[in-house]
Amino acid sequence: MKVDLKLYRGYVNEAELVVYGHVFKSWAPDKYRIDRRGLKHAYSILHMFLISPMSNAKITLEFNDISVTTKTLSDGYFRFTIPYNKPLESGWHSYTVSCDTGRFGVVEKGELLKPFKSQFGIISDIDDTFLISHSHNIFKKLYVLLSKNINKRKIFEDVVQHYQALSRSGQENDRAFNSFFYVSSSEWNLYAFIDEFARIHKLPKAVVKLKKIKSGITDFLFTGGGSHDHKFEKIKDIISFYPALTYVLLGDDSQRDPFLYERICKIFPKNIKVIYIRQTRKKQKEKVVKALANIEQLGVITYYYKHSHDAIAHSKEIGII
Repeated sequence: MKVDLKLYRGYVNEAELVVYGHVFKSWAPDKYRIDRRGLKHAYSILHMFLISPMSNAKITLEFNDISVTTKTLSDGYFRFTIPYNKPLESGWHSYTVSCDTGRFGVVEKGELLKPFKSQFGIISDIDDTFLISHSHNIFKKLYVLLSKNINKRKIFEDVVQHYQALSRSGQENDRAFNSFFYVSSSEWNLYAFIDEFARIHKLPKAVVKLKKIKSGITDFLFTGGGSHDHKFEKIKDIISFYPALTYVLLGDDSQRDPFLYERICKIFPKNIKVIYIRQTRKKQKEKVVKALANIEQLGVITYYYKHSHDAIAHSKEIGII
């Protein structure tokens, strides 16, 4: 048996630093591989939900000249939210987290983001916004998840071009970029898959926010389902953390994105520049059209589109790329 210490990308502003992750027990070091084929791939995916979280494990964060210790919650989750007002260059920075259980320990390195000065930040959903997932059909979604490894999963045409253009927009320095955040109803169990998928397809590097980790086969059968309020809370937290930014929100109509974004706009009517909603079926949904019309009454631009090349043309038309 060994300890699995999973770190996710953190973020920092002028006053506060946030780093988070999970700790759980593991017996098979390679069970999370996402490039296997056939039944071995399905077995790997199922293993991602057969985890044993470690509660009350001692965790220590080290970043520059600070060292802070906390303990994991009952589901193995930990989060450091600490004051930090020292000068820090914009971009990605490395941090270290160690876990000491008394019998064995592990040390991992992670990254955190200090945004560059920019006109806007970008918050995007994942499933059926850039990763084709069939979220409207739970049986098809599970079939694709279990039968197709990371090299076989598909991305929407031209979506990478759109996201890369949004990332570079307004930045004259080759090192600089606009900050991306991926927020999804997929569980933390699937983080490695999502992160590697984004890397393979050259999507902008992003801070990722997912749903509470699950630890059973029953949970797997309902992956991505249930309440989506956590997405609302996570998006609200991001905007509150970087209130000087104006945001571009991207989602789809397969689940609740348009209505979550409508709530966000009502709370932050001056922070949202434009909302993009991908159409996932043959026809546009009447309720989505009404929600977007209501959003536009708040002075937020919306665009309901089928193909990413149309979204690119729209972004050029309104001057954000």
